[in-house]
Amino acid sequence: MPRIPFFSKHPDTATDPVCKMDVDTSNPNGGTHEHEGETYYFCGAGCRVAFSKEPEKYLDPNFEGMPM
Repeated sequence: MPRIPFFSKHPDTATDPVCKMDVDTSNPNGGTHEHEGETYYFCGAGCRVAFSKEPEKYLDPNFEGMPM
């Protein structure tokens, strides 16, 4: 199954796969994480740590985001 990058409709942002917030790719507050050759961007450290522990959970197409 091909991966769909988590890019948002804004050219310099990506969608945090955990909380689904838009993140500035040039300066992501939560940093980045590499998984299977893809770079993911995060709004905060908590989302990055959660993703690093269970990436498949957050990449599942049925995952709708963490309640905020």
